[in-house]
Amino acid sequence: MPLSQANPALLVLADGSIYQGFAFGASGTAIGEVVFNTGMSGYQEVLTDPSYCGQLIVFTYPELGNTGVTPEDEESDRPQIKAAIARNICYRPSNWRSVQSLPDYLKQHGIPGIYGIDTRALTRKIRSTGAMNGGISTEILDPDKLLHEVQAAPRMAGLNLVKEVTAKAAYEWQEKTLAGWEFAASPDGSEDLLKVVALDFGVKRNILRRLASYGCQITVLPASTPPEEILALDPDGIFLSNGPGDPSAVQEGIETVKVLRESQKPMFGICMGHQILGLSLGAETFKLKFGHRGLNQPCGLDRQVEITSQNHGFAVTAESLGEDIEITHFNLNDKTVAGLRHKTLPFFSVQYHPEASPGPHDADYLFDRFVQLMREHKK
Repeated sequence: MPLSQANPALLVLADGSIYQGFAFGASGTAIGEVVFNTGMSGYQEVLTDPSYCGQLIVFTYPELGNTGVTPEDEESDRPQIKAAIARNICYRPSNWRSVQSLPDYLKQHGIPGIYGIDTRALTRKIRSTGAMNGGISTEILDPDKLLHEVQAAPRMAGLNLVKEVTAKAAYEWQEKTLAGWEFAASPDGSEDLLKVVALDFGVKRNILRRLASYGCQITVLPASTPPEEILALDPDGIFLSNGPGDPSAVQEGIETVKVLRESQKPMFGICMGHQILGLSLGAETFKLKFGHRGLNQPCGLDRQVEITSQNHGFAVTAESLGEDIEITHFNLNDKTVAGLRHKTLPFFSVQYHPEASPGPHDADYLFDRFVQLMREHKK
Protein backbone atom coordinates (compact mmCIF):
# COMPACT_ATOMS: atom_id res chain seq x y z
CA MET A 1 0.00 0.00 0.00
CA PRO A 2 1.44 3.44 -0.89
CA LEU A 3 2.21 5.46 2.25
CA SER A 4 0.06 8.26 0.86
CA GLN A 5 -2.95 5.97 1.32
CA ALA A 6 -2.01 4.60 4.75
CA ASN A 7 -3.75 5.80 7.90
CA PRO A 8 -1.61 7.25 10.69
CA ALA A 9 -0.89 5.31 13.89
CA LEU A 10 0.86 6.22 17.11
CA LEU A 11 3.02 4.23 19.52
CA VAL A 12 3.78 5.67 22.95
CA LEU A 13 5.90 3.99 25.64
CA ALA A 14 5.39 4.38 29.38
CA ASP A 15 8.53 6.52 29.64
CA GLY A 16 7.04 9.03 27.21
CA SER A 17 8.88 7.91 24.06
CA ILE A 18 6.84 8.60 20.91
CA TYR A 19 6.91 6.74 17.57
CA GLN A 20 4.75 7.84 14.68
CA GLY A 21 3.94 5.40 11.90
CA PHE A 22 1.18 3.92 9.78
CA ALA A 23 -1.67 1.59 10.65
CA PHE A 24 -2.21 -1.98 9.45
CA GLY A 25 -4.58 -4.66 10.64
CA ALA A 26 -7.56 -3.48 12.68
CA SER A 27 -8.34 0.04 13.83
CA GLY A 28 -8.39 0.82 17.53
CA THR A 29 -6.17 1.07 20.60
CA ALA A 30 -4.09 -1.64 22.26
CA ILE A 31 -2.13 -1.31 25.52
CA GLY A 32 0.25 -3.85 27.01
CA GLU A 33 3.88 -4.75 27.59
CA VAL A 34 6.14 -3.96 24.62
CA VAL A 35 8.71 -6.71 23.94
CA PHE A 36 10.77 -7.75 20.93
CA ASN A 37 11.27 -11.02 19.06
CA THR A 38 14.48 -11.53 17.08
CA GLY A 39 13.32 -14.42 14.88
CA MET A 40 13.69 -14.06 11.12
CA SER A 41 10.79 -16.44 10.46
CA GLY A 42 7.74 -17.91 12.15
CA TYR A 43 5.79 -14.70 12.71
CA GLN A 44 2.45 -16.52 12.53
CA GLU A 45 3.46 -18.96 15.25
CA VAL A 46 4.54 -15.97 17.35
CA LEU A 47 1.26 -14.14 16.78
CA THR A 48 -0.80 -17.15 17.88
CA ASP A 49 1.38 -18.33 20.80
CA PRO A 50 -0.71 -17.92 23.99
CA SER A 51 2.47 -17.02 25.89
CA TYR A 52 2.32 -13.60 24.14
CA CYS A 53 -1.09 -12.75 25.60
CA GLY A 54 -1.11 -9.16 26.83
CA GLN A 55 1.92 -8.05 24.83
CA LEU A 56 2.76 -5.75 21.92
CA ILE A 57 5.38 -7.50 19.79
CA VAL A 58 8.21 -5.70 18.03
CA PHE A 59 9.47 -7.85 15.15
CA THR A 60 13.14 -7.02 14.67
CA TYR A 61 13.29 -8.64 11.22
CA PRO A 62 12.49 -5.69 8.91
CA GLU A 63 10.00 -7.44 6.59
CA LEU A 64 6.78 -8.87 8.00
CA GLY A 65 4.05 -10.78 6.18
CA ASN A 66 6.00 -11.89 3.09
CA THR A 67 4.72 -15.48 3.35
CA GLY A 68 1.17 -14.60 4.32
CA VAL A 69 -0.93 -16.68 6.68
CA THR A 70 -1.91 -20.36 6.60
CA PRO A 71 -4.09 -22.25 9.14
CA GLU A 72 -1.55 -25.07 9.57
CA ASP A 73 0.92 -22.67 11.20
CA GLU A 74 -1.36 -21.44 13.98
CA GLU A 75 -0.40 -22.35 17.55
CA SER A 76 -3.92 -21.60 18.80
CA ASP A 77 -7.25 -20.67 17.28
CA ARG A 78 -6.54 -16.93 16.98
CA PRO A 79 -3.81 -14.28 17.41
CA GLN A 80 -2.97 -13.88 21.09
CA ILE A 81 -0.93 -10.68 20.97
CA LYS A 82 -2.35 -7.22 21.75
CA ALA A 83 -0.70 -5.59 18.71
CA ALA A 84 2.12 -5.94 16.18
CA ILE A 85 4.98 -3.51 15.52
CA ALA A 86 6.97 -3.73 12.27
CA ARG A 87 9.30 -1.85 9.98
CA ASN A 88 7.74 -2.92 6.65
CA ILE A 89 4.52 -4.82 5.90
CA CYS A 90 3.73 -7.04 2.91
CA TYR A 91 0.19 -6.80 1.53
CA ARG A 92 0.78 -9.27 -1.34
CA PRO A 93 2.41 -12.42 0.06
CA SER A 94 4.25 -14.93 -2.11
CA ASN A 95 3.72 -18.44 -0.76
CA TRP A 96 1.77 -21.36 -2.25
CA ARG A 97 0.46 -22.25 1.23
CA SER A 98 -0.85 -18.78 2.00
CA VAL A 99 -4.61 -18.25 2.21
CA GLN A 100 -4.61 -14.66 3.49
CA SER A 101 -2.35 -11.64 3.90
CA LEU A 102 -1.09 -10.77 7.37
CA PRO A 103 -2.83 -7.35 7.47
CA ASP A 104 -6.16 -8.95 6.54
CA TYR A 105 -5.65 -11.71 9.12
CA LEU A 106 -5.02 -9.22 11.93
CA LYS A 107 -7.94 -7.07 10.81
CA GLN A 108 -10.22 -10.12 10.86
CA HIS A 109 -9.28 -10.78 14.49
CA GLY A 110 -9.35 -7.17 15.67
CA ILE A 111 -5.61 -6.83 16.24
CA PRO A 112 -4.08 -3.42 15.42
CA GLY A 113 -0.56 -2.86 14.16
CA ILE A 114 1.88 -0.07 13.37
CA TYR A 115 4.60 -0.04 10.72
CA GLY A 116 7.00 2.44 9.20
CA ILE A 117 8.85 3.10 12.47
CA ASP A 118 12.50 2.49 13.31
CA THR A 119 12.20 -0.92 14.96
CA ARG A 120 15.97 -1.11 15.44
CA ALA A 121 15.92 2.06 17.56
CA LEU A 122 12.87 0.78 19.46
CA THR A 123 14.59 -2.54 20.20
CA ARG A 124 17.71 -0.76 21.44
CA LYS A 125 15.48 1.34 23.70
CA ILE A 126 13.91 -1.79 25.24
CA ARG A 127 17.30 -3.47 25.65
CA SER A 128 18.75 -0.50 27.49
CA THR A 129 15.69 0.56 29.50
CA GLY A 130 13.86 -2.75 29.86
CA ALA A 131 10.47 -4.01 28.74
CA MET A 132 7.71 -1.57 29.61
CA ASN A 133 4.09 -0.87 28.86
CA GLY A 134 3.14 0.91 25.68
CA GLY A 135 0.12 1.75 23.60
CA ILE A 136 -0.67 1.66 19.89
CA SER A 137 -3.62 3.60 18.57
CA THR A 138 -5.20 4.62 15.29
CA GLU A 139 -7.81 6.70 17.11
CA ILE A 140 -5.89 8.43 19.95
CA LEU A 141 -3.27 10.42 18.05
CA ASP A 142 -2.54 12.87 20.86
CA PRO A 143 0.64 11.50 22.56
CA ASP A 144 -0.28 12.92 25.98
CA LYS A 145 -3.71 11.28 25.98
CA LEU A 146 -2.31 7.92 24.88
CA LEU A 147 0.48 8.17 27.47
CA HIS A 148 -2.14 8.68 30.18
CA GLU A 149 -3.87 5.44 29.10
CA VAL A 150 -0.56 3.57 29.04
CA GLN A 151 0.54 4.72 32.49
CA ALA A 152 -2.82 3.67 33.97
CA ALA A 153 -2.50 0.07 32.70
CA PRO A 154 -1.26 -2.73 35.01
CA ARG A 155 2.32 -3.91 34.60
CA MET A 156 3.23 -7.48 33.69
CA ALA A 157 4.86 -8.24 37.05
CA GLY A 158 2.18 -9.71 39.31
CA LEU A 159 -0.24 -10.29 36.43
CA ASN A 160 -2.01 -13.66 36.08
CA LEU A 161 -2.95 -14.04 32.41
CA VAL A 162 -3.38 -17.82 32.42
CA LYS A 163 -7.12 -17.54 33.01
CA GLU A 164 -7.42 -15.67 29.69
CA VAL A 165 -5.85 -18.42 27.57
CA THR A 166 -6.43 -21.75 29.32
CA ALA A 167 -8.93 -24.24 27.90
CA LYS A 168 -12.55 -23.71 28.91
CA ALA A 169 -13.13 -27.44 29.22
CA ALA A 170 -11.19 -30.70 28.99
CA TYR A 171 -10.49 -32.15 25.54
CA GLU A 172 -8.57 -34.99 23.93
CA TRP A 173 -5.66 -34.37 21.54
CA GLN A 174 -4.58 -36.94 18.94
CA GLU A 175 -3.06 -34.96 16.04
CA LYS A 176 0.63 -35.67 15.42
CA THR A 177 3.24 -33.57 13.67
CA LEU A 178 1.94 -32.87 10.17
CA ALA A 179 2.95 -35.30 7.41
CA GLY A 180 6.07 -34.11 5.66
CA TRP A 181 7.09 -31.95 8.64
CA GLU A 182 8.46 -34.74 10.82
CA PHE A 183 11.99 -33.82 11.86
CA ALA A 184 12.89 -36.53 14.39
CA ALA A 185 12.41 -40.25 14.77
CA SER A 186 9.13 -41.12 16.46
CA PRO A 187 8.05 -44.40 18.09
CA ASP A 188 7.09 -47.20 15.72
CA GLY A 189 3.79 -47.81 17.50
CA SER A 190 4.79 -51.23 18.84
CA GLU A 191 4.36 -50.09 22.45
CA ASP A 192 1.14 -49.10 24.18
CA LEU A 193 0.17 -45.44 24.19
CA LEU A 194 1.04 -43.53 27.32
CA LYS A 195 -1.69 -41.52 29.04
CA VAL A 196 -0.59 -37.93 29.55
CA VAL A 197 -2.52 -35.15 31.23
CA ALA A 198 -1.47 -31.72 29.91
CA LEU A 199 -2.25 -28.93 32.35
CA ASP A 200 -3.02 -25.99 30.07
CA PHE A 201 -1.50 -22.68 31.14
CA GLY A 202 -1.54 -21.57 27.48
CA VAL A 203 -0.34 -24.59 25.55
CA LYS A 204 0.95 -24.45 21.96
CA ARG A 205 -0.45 -26.92 19.47
CA ASN A 206 2.95 -28.11 18.32
CA ILE A 207 3.87 -29.18 21.84
CA LEU A 208 0.81 -31.42 21.81
CA ARG A 209 1.71 -32.68 18.33
CA ARG A 210 5.20 -33.65 19.47
CA LEU A 211 3.84 -35.49 22.50
CA ALA A 212 1.36 -37.35 20.26
CA SER A 213 4.13 -38.19 17.78
CA TYR A 214 6.09 -39.80 20.62
CA GLY A 215 3.25 -42.14 21.54
CA CYS A 216 1.22 -40.15 24.05
CA GLN A 217 -2.56 -40.21 24.43
CA ILE A 218 -3.23 -36.68 25.64
CA THR A 219 -6.00 -35.17 27.75
CA VAL A 220 -5.75 -31.38 27.99
CA LEU A 221 -7.22 -29.91 31.16
CA PRO A 222 -7.95 -26.30 32.19
CA ALA A 223 -5.38 -24.79 34.55
CA SER A 224 -8.04 -24.58 37.28
CA THR A 225 -8.64 -28.35 37.35
CA PRO A 226 -8.33 -29.66 40.95
CA PRO A 227 -5.45 -32.11 41.50
CA GLU A 228 -7.87 -34.81 42.63
CA GLU A 229 -9.57 -34.75 39.21
CA ILE A 230 -6.21 -34.92 37.45
CA LEU A 231 -5.03 -37.91 39.47
CA ALA A 232 -8.43 -39.63 39.04
CA LEU A 233 -7.55 -40.01 35.34
CA ASP A 234 -4.58 -42.16 36.44
CA PRO A 235 -2.14 -40.65 33.91
CA ASP A 236 1.26 -42.16 33.20
CA GLY A 237 2.70 -38.64 33.23
CA ILE A 238 1.78 -35.00 33.73
CA PHE A 239 2.81 -32.21 31.37
CA LEU A 240 2.94 -28.57 32.50
CA SER A 241 2.55 -26.22 29.55
CA ASN A 242 3.85 -22.81 28.57
CA GLY A 243 1.75 -19.73 29.26
CA PRO A 244 1.67 -15.93 29.69
CA GLY A 245 2.14 -13.51 32.56
CA ASP A 246 3.93 -13.72 35.89
CA PRO A 247 4.29 -17.35 37.04
CA SER A 248 4.36 -16.39 40.71
CA ALA A 249 0.84 -14.97 40.30
CA VAL A 250 -0.54 -18.36 39.20
CA GLN A 251 -1.03 -19.49 42.79
CA GLU A 252 -3.74 -22.03 41.96
CA GLY A 253 -1.42 -23.77 39.50
CA ILE A 254 1.48 -23.79 41.96
CA GLU A 255 -0.66 -25.33 44.69
CA THR A 256 -2.01 -27.92 42.24
CA VAL A 257 1.50 -28.99 41.22
CA LYS A 258 2.51 -29.29 44.89
CA VAL A 259 -0.24 -31.88 45.35
CA LEU A 260 0.55 -33.63 42.05
CA ARG A 261 4.19 -34.00 43.12
CA GLU A 262 3.12 -36.22 46.00
CA SER A 263 1.91 -38.85 43.51
CA GLN A 264 5.50 -39.07 42.18
CA LYS A 265 4.20 -39.44 38.66
CA PRO A 266 6.65 -38.29 35.96
CA MET A 267 6.28 -34.58 35.30
CA PHE A 268 7.65 -32.46 32.43
CA GLY A 269 7.37 -28.67 32.25
CA ILE A 270 8.07 -26.21 29.43
CA CYS A 271 8.47 -22.43 29.87
CA MET A 272 5.81 -21.37 32.41
CA GLY A 273 5.44 -25.05 33.29
CA HIS A 274 9.15 -25.01 34.15
CA GLN A 275 8.69 -21.93 36.34
CA ILE A 276 5.61 -23.31 38.10
CA LEU A 277 7.39 -26.61 38.79
CA GLY A 278 10.29 -24.64 40.26
CA LEU A 279 7.95 -22.52 42.39
CA SER A 280 6.17 -25.64 43.65
CA LEU A 281 9.56 -26.98 44.75
CA GLY A 282 10.23 -23.88 46.83
CA ALA A 283 12.21 -21.83 44.31
CA GLU A 284 11.61 -18.19 43.39
CA THR A 285 11.23 -16.41 40.05
CA PHE A 286 12.16 -12.91 38.91
CA LYS A 287 11.39 -10.66 35.96
CA LEU A 288 14.08 -10.39 33.30
CA LYS A 289 15.06 -6.94 32.06
CA PHE A 290 13.77 -7.54 28.53
CA GLY A 291 13.26 -11.30 28.32
CA HIS A 292 14.38 -13.94 25.85
CA ARG A 293 12.33 -14.08 22.66
CA GLY A 294 13.93 -15.54 19.56
CA LEU A 295 15.06 -18.67 17.74
CA ASN A 296 18.81 -18.88 18.41
CA GLN A 297 19.35 -18.80 22.18
CA PRO A 298 22.25 -21.09 23.26
CA CYS A 299 21.57 -23.28 26.29
CA GLY A 300 23.64 -25.99 27.88
CA LEU A 301 25.98 -27.28 30.56
CA ASP A 302 29.26 -29.21 30.67
CA ARG A 303 30.24 -28.37 27.08
CA GLN A 304 26.89 -29.60 25.71
CA VAL A 305 25.12 -26.81 23.83
CA GLU A 306 21.67 -26.64 22.24
CA ILE A 307 20.38 -23.78 20.09
CA THR A 308 16.86 -23.14 21.28
CA SER A 309 13.64 -21.25 20.63
CA GLN A 310 12.60 -19.08 23.59
CA ASN A 311 9.76 -16.83 24.67
CA HIS A 312 9.68 -15.73 28.30
CA GLY A 313 10.04 -12.66 30.47
CA PHE A 314 10.60 -14.39 33.83
CA ALA A 315 13.19 -16.90 35.07
CA VAL A 316 13.84 -19.17 38.05
CA THR A 317 16.33 -17.77 40.55
CA ALA A 318 19.28 -20.19 40.70
CA GLU A 319 20.15 -19.37 44.32
CA SER A 320 16.63 -20.29 45.47
CA LEU A 321 16.81 -23.91 44.29
CA GLY A 322 17.11 -26.54 47.01
CA GLU A 323 19.86 -29.14 47.29
CA ASP A 324 17.57 -31.81 45.82
CA ILE A 325 17.28 -29.85 42.54
CA GLU A 326 19.92 -30.04 39.81
CA ILE A 327 20.34 -27.35 37.15
CA THR A 328 20.58 -29.15 33.80
CA HIS A 329 20.81 -26.13 31.46
CA PHE A 330 21.83 -22.50 31.62
CA ASN A 331 21.03 -19.81 29.08
CA LEU A 332 24.58 -19.21 27.90
CA ASN A 333 23.93 -15.56 27.05
CA ASP A 334 23.16 -14.44 30.59
CA LYS A 335 23.61 -17.58 32.74
CA THR A 336 19.97 -17.73 33.86
CA VAL A 337 18.46 -21.13 34.66
CA ALA A 338 17.17 -22.84 31.51
CA GLY A 339 16.54 -26.37 32.79
CA LEU A 340 16.25 -28.35 36.01
CA ARG A 341 15.47 -31.80 37.34
CA HIS A 342 14.79 -33.38 40.71
CA LYS A 343 17.67 -35.59 41.82
CA THR A 344 15.51 -38.42 43.16
CA LEU A 345 11.99 -37.90 41.79
CA PRO A 346 10.84 -38.09 38.12
CA PHE A 347 10.42 -34.34 37.54
CA PHE A 348 12.24 -32.19 34.99
CA SER A 349 11.64 -29.02 33.02
CA VAL A 350 13.16 -26.52 30.58
CA GLN A 351 12.69 -22.80 30.14
CA TYR A 352 12.88 -22.98 26.35
CA HIS A 353 10.67 -24.55 23.64
CA PRO A 354 11.85 -27.97 22.40
CA GLU A 355 8.88 -28.27 20.02
CA ALA A 356 10.74 -25.86 17.67
CA SER A 357 7.79 -23.94 16.34
CA PRO A 358 9.43 -21.92 15.01
CA GLY A 359 13.06 -22.71 15.71
CA PRO A 360 15.80 -25.36 15.69
CA HIS A 361 15.23 -29.02 16.51
CA ASP A 362 18.18 -29.56 18.87
CA ALA A 363 16.04 -30.18 21.95
CA ASP A 364 13.39 -32.54 20.55
CA TYR A 365 15.02 -35.38 22.52
CA LEU A 366 13.35 -34.03 25.66
CA PHE A 367 10.00 -35.46 24.56
CA ASP A 368 11.65 -38.87 24.23
CA ARG A 369 13.17 -38.42 27.70
CA PHE A 370 9.67 -37.80 29.11
CA VAL A 371 8.36 -40.92 27.38
CA GLN A 372 11.20 -43.08 28.68
CA LEU A 373 10.68 -41.71 32.18
CA MET A 374 7.01 -42.69 32.03
CA ARG A 375 7.81 -46.18 30.75
CA GLU A 376 10.36 -46.73 33.51
CA HIS A 377 7.86 -45.54 36.10
CA LYS A 378 5.23 -48.03 34.85
CA LYS A 379 7.50 -51.05 35.33
